[in-house]
Amino acid sequence: MSTVSEVFGSMVFNDAVMQEKLPKDTYKALKKTIEDGKSLQIGIATVVANAMKDWAVEKGATHFTHWFQPMTGITAEKHDSFIAPTGDGRAIMEFSGKELVKGEPDASSFPSGGLRATFEARGYTAWDPSSYAFIKDDTLCIPTVFCSYSGEVLDKKTPLLRSMEELNRQALRILKLFGSDATRVVTTVGPEQEYFLVDKEMYQQRRDLIFTGRTLFGAKPPKGQELEDHYFGAIKPRIAEFMKDLDQELWKIGILAKTEHNEVAPAQHELAPIFSTTNIAADHNQLTMELMKKVADRHGFVCLLHEKPFAGVNGSGKHNNWSISTNTGVNLLEPGSSPHENAQFLLFLCSVIKAVDDYQDLLRLSVATAGNDHRLGANEAPPAIISMFLGDELTEILESIEHDGAYDGKEKSTMEIGVHILPKFPKDTTDRNRTSPFAFTGNKFEFRMLGSAISISGPNIVLNTIVAESLSQYADELEAAEDFQEALNKLIKRTIKKHKRIIFNGNNYSDEWVAEAKRRGLYNLKSTPEALPYFKSEKNLKLFTKHNIFTEAEIVSRCEIMLDSYCKVLHIEALTMLDMVHKDILPAVIQYVEKLSSTALTKKSAFADVNCEVEQTLVTLLSDLTSCLYRKTNKLEQALVAAKEYDEDAEKCALYYHDTVFAAMQEVRAIVDELEVNTAKSYWPMPSYSDLLFSIL
Repeated sequence: MSTVSEVFGSMVFNDAVMQEKLPKDTYKALKKTIEDGKSLQIGIATVVANAMKDWAVEKGATHFTHWFQPMTGITAEKHDSFIAPTGDGRAIMEFSGKELVKGEPDASSFPSGGLRATFEARGYTAWDPSSYAFIKDDTLCIPTVFCSYSGEVLDKKTPLLRSMEELNRQALRILKLFGSDATRVVTTVGPEQEYFLVDKEMYQQRRDLIFTGRTLFGAKPPKGQELEDHYFGAIKPRIAEFMKDLDQELWKIGILAKTEHNEVAPAQHELAPIFSTTNIAADHNQLTMELMKKVADRHGFVCLLHEKPFAGVNGSGKHNNWSISTNTGVNLLEPGSSPHENAQFLLFLCSVIKAVDDYQDLLRLSVATAGNDHRLGANEAPPAIISMFLGDELTEILESIEHDGAYDGKEKSTMEIGVHILPKFPKDTTDRNRTSPFAFTGNKFEFRMLGSAISISGPNIVLNTIVAESLSQYADELEAAEDFQEALNKLIKRTIKKHKRIIFNGNNYSDEWVAEAKRRGLYNLKSTPEALPYFKSEKNLKLFTKHNIFTEAEIVSRCEIMLDSYCKVLHIEALTMLDMVHKDILPAVIQYVEKLSSTALTKKSAFADVNCEVEQTLVTLLSDLTSCLYRKTNKLEQALVAAKEYDEDAEKCALYYHDTVFAAMQEVRAIVDELEVNTAKSYWPMPSYSDLLFSIL
């Protein structure tokens, strides 16, 4: 059996492989491209391409693909073989620098939000050298960006790279004022991935899971998660084998899978990686989700990544652990142990506080999906109100700075920034606030609102950009100051005073917090249709265009794409619900009613005065419920027909689906779930929650 060190990265054209396979001059030129963002000459690209092809063929690869991340939220790839004909009727394996650097997939069928007409098919993929190529399923995968013929951005990676570069630029302006010798600042992310595993045979009997990824019906089982016996419990043998296999597959392509355990809900689990640079973390998380599904299938499972596949138990999130570091090894969100470090930490901390307060709406809409709407606000998922948790000790320090007061820590001292030393407190001085959307956890922030199926690119584009904006404003002010220390002190105090409303260390689930948040003037955007239009607000358009993350047209297009996706998801769910009711549920219940009626008649014919109360009661109840269900499904059908009136207005359409279609779906579900409770298991046409959540041994 191979060791982890032998397996790890064995299918990645990483730095060690490049040093081995490339001429020294080529390697240096490529490293300069990766580290400094310089363009790569075609001659160098040709040498790299040939070495990459030889390495891939040695590993068994026969094809290559430009692997990219369109606005669908998943990845895309078009495979081409290395094969090339020779004049004597044979073939050789070739791969040119041009093929490495640029590809030309058909862009017409990818979401564009009106940026291009369907007949405008040309699109380009361009190699992203900062993310290593890797082999998957005997195919060399080359991470790329994706744009249209006219240059509009059609993917999630390009704006992510832009946001990282902009944060780097603004952070270096600040660090220069502190005398830092850093030449590069990067954001790093460790996305914890939650997921459910269900038996494949049972999954195939649930058309709602097949078409929508979640159960549209399902009565509550006798036991859920109330005993809290699944979280961190002993991992069942079948699950352990899956996890072992998944680790091996992830390690092969260089993904730092580190932690795995049972999550709170039955059949729910989590995988957490070690931190990576944000664009690499985004690539790796997309691959992780893909491999989870593929490996699950090998083990007779189906991996569910929907945010709320089962009602009544925890949904699945993706906790985005985000930090900022320099190429000199300094974590800029680490409190530090000297006055110089303290002041620098406090300024970067304040930049995040200001950013989160100023752009609550962007953070909220960055995680807004139809699936995540089911999850937010219950069962350990944070609510829709954005707030920050800092912990009692750090909050007290900020209050001391704001009021020029004394901090009663290990040493009672007046908090004058950059003069007195911040207490070197442990990273975990307070309990983790699992209800907080955005929590400081020692040297990083944990953005807990992401849904399990979402690409982490969107939220991190927002996070990088809004912090870059804070740093930009700070740099403008401090660079113009005559007395840096005095200006710094005033700036930090002003930020704390102006933006402290966003800090909340209490229970985010409480009704009192909802009222308090409203008093503070914080947003409470409960649903996706409420949140997404804020993308196009004047403030947010100005932010993204100022930092060259998106053009105004690209922002409008993304808003349209997300609203359209919301409507389509609910439309598919509603159609699936109607299909299941008409073809499965109503016939099954009618058949059971027929059986009960037949049983009662048989008993009466044999014994005229026999008691048939049970049969009569059930027949009456089920008949009333099926009649009601028939009416409710008609109402849902009419709502879907009426939705066509809003096809030309994405915002109105999304609101209609939320307020009318989804409400009608909830009414249908309530009746079906009651029918399930009162129908014999042998007649019910699909596996129950008990079967799905507790069948894996």
